[in-house]
Amino acid sequence: MRFTSEANPGDLTHVTTSGSDRGVISNSSVKLPQNVLADLRTDHAGEVGAIQIYQGVLFFARDPALRAFAAKHLVTERRHLRNIELWLPSSHYSRLLPVWRLAGFLTGAVPALIGPKAVYATIEAVETFVYRHYNEQIQTLASIPSLKSLRLTLLSCQIDEETHREEAVIAFGSVKRDILLRAWCAIVAAGSAAAVTVSRIV
Repeated sequence: MRFTSEANPGDLTHVTTSGSDRGVISNSSVKLPQNVLADLRTDHAGEVGAIQIYQGVLFFARDPALRAFAAKHLVTERRHLRNIELWLPSSHYSRLLPVWRLAGFLTGAVPALIGPKAVYATIEAVETFVYRHYNEQIQTLASIPSLKSLRLTLLSCQIDEETHREEAVIAFGSVKRDILLRAWCAIVAAGSAAAVTVSRIV
């Protein structure tokens, strides 16, 4: 199943997905509303955590295909973090970044110790949540014309996250998931939601 973004299809022509920062615009002269700053704080915390997920995978994984998968996605998540930091002043970063780093590392490390299928299922769970989280923000920003460039930045991130999800689904294949893996993915999704709630405030 492929998710459908609520963004205007015409905007997609302005989004860079080639792996560079070209086309990402920051405007420090724009005063961001508090709710947008809070959303960006969750995005920043999430991208910090995402980097750690893949570092956790790479620390333990030995499967060549899985390592290539993680290394490729790590590059993208680092780019996302740079792009978010163009918009979010450091004074608004979550004060719990060490917690999000640890949580992210464990989210990647635990399934990596089990095997590639567990990692791919974990990434699918994470990216399903992240896609929807970005989509909520993209819809909100559609009513703020002055922040169109921020909206396009988030749309670019969203497109990448959906690509990550699809690649994880393909890599996992059609193997039936046992109850423990389903429970783990449910915990990961719930943890992602809880992290967003907390990082909006702290």
